[in-house]
Amino acid sequence: MPGPTEDPPDPGEPVHVPLDGVLDLHTFRPQEVKDLVYEYVRACREHGLLEVRIIHGKGTGALRETVHAVLARMPEVETFRLAGGDRGSWGATIAVLKPR
Repeated sequence: MPGPTEDPPDPGEPVHVPLDGVLDLHTFRPQEVKDLVYEYVRACREHGLLEVRIIHGKGTGALRETVHAVLARMPEVETFRLAGGDRGSWGATIAVLKPR
């Protein structure tokens, strides 16, 4: 995340997201979310991470709906649900992926 004197990232530049099973969407533009969620979930599964927590925030629910729509269309996703109270409550979604 840029500091107070840093310029924001160039929208055309690829962003490197750590592959640790947690995707925080707060720093991304809404139009980037569909592709980002799809690619991140696929990369996690390829690396053997079968549970992914996607932090979309509570807000109006629009971002959550987008995340859920993407997950619902992915055959790699076994199930998904809102996170429990200790993992982000309704501000995050847990996706369980099918093994390769």
